Amino acid sequence: MIFGKDIGIDLGTATVLVFVKDKGIVLREPSVVAMDKNTGRLLAVGEEAERMLGRTPGNIVAIRPLKDGVISDYEMTERMLKDLLRKVTSFSLLKPRLLICIPSGITEVEERAVIDAGMQAGARKVYLIEEPVAAALGAGIDIAEPQGHMVVDIGGGTTDIAVISLLGVVQSESIKIAGDEFDQALIRFVRKKHNILIGERTSEELKITMGCAYTRSEEVNREVKGRCLLTGLPRVFSISSEEIRQAYEEPCERILDAIHSVLEATPPELVADVSRNGITLTGGGSLLWGMDKLIEARTNIKTRLADDAQSCVAYGTGKALAWIGDMQEGTMNLSRKKQMV
Repeated sequence: MIFGKDIGIDLGTATVLVFVKDKGIVLREPSVVAMDKNTGRLLAVGEEAERMLGRTPGNIVAIRPLKDGVISDYEMTERMLKDLLRKVTSFSLLKPRLLICIPSGITEVEERAVIDAGMQAGARKVYLIEEPVAAALGAGIDIAEPQGHMVVDIGGGTTDIAVISLLGVVQSESIKIAGDEFDQALIRFVRKKHNILIGERTSEELKITMGCAYTRSEEVNREVKGRCLLTGLPRVFSISSEEIRQAYEEPCERILDAIHSVLEATPPELVADVSRNGITLTGGGSLLWGMDKLIEARTNIKTRLADDAQSCVAYGTGKALAWIGDMQEGTMNLSRKKQMV
């Protein structure tokens, strides 16, 4: 058990990762909460609650309390954080300090909601770090040097694009197009082309197993079950990897547009650094097959997928825990350097 430790939290739309100082990542749970509507009792959090999505009776609701990278249901987020902290801490008079990741484009009101939720969940103090900074640290990039590095963090709810130098974000953009939007794009495509409705879990499974952002050398086909919109009955149909790529064209274009926008607004010296150092992809959404190839083809900048891209933000948050003391004193040029109580 951990007593009064510093804890880093990657509060993602799809997954919450908890990093404890000197322990590493100790918890990885889906961002889902199940509650009994009649009594208000919390029934399940994380993986157990995720299995209930779309399968609950009328008195039980299973929800994702975070949407597009920010809190959409404050009370449920607070209860989820409280449950997750309880799993990694034991009773102690000294409460833990939390360092929580936030998208680079969130408002001060949304920041305050994250801070308040952390405090109500049992933290002594709550600090914030922008996701691109944490992602760069987790990917092993030396961002302390006066060198420009571009990080594209594609999560579940948001894609954060940033050029980082000297431990600070020089230029950034956060868009609400990421893994969840890819799932919805495929659902819309199948509905329009095949007159069949598939669920979010089926769409996500297809994304993971055969989804692609760039044309594959060998096409992959698979049979999928859904509900026919004409008859209302179950129906099996075949879908190809090329069809899935077509479904993903629009969200991919919006991510590419955001990358171009950040590059256009970045000082020329740093753009030259980015051209030399390349673009680093992090986040679960970047694991989509061919995403690195697509970005490289469209920008003419070498693009690499970070090692363990899904956990980069959590590992970076863990590294930043070493600087919490500096953030308190306001001496470290890291993220927004806010001490909120």
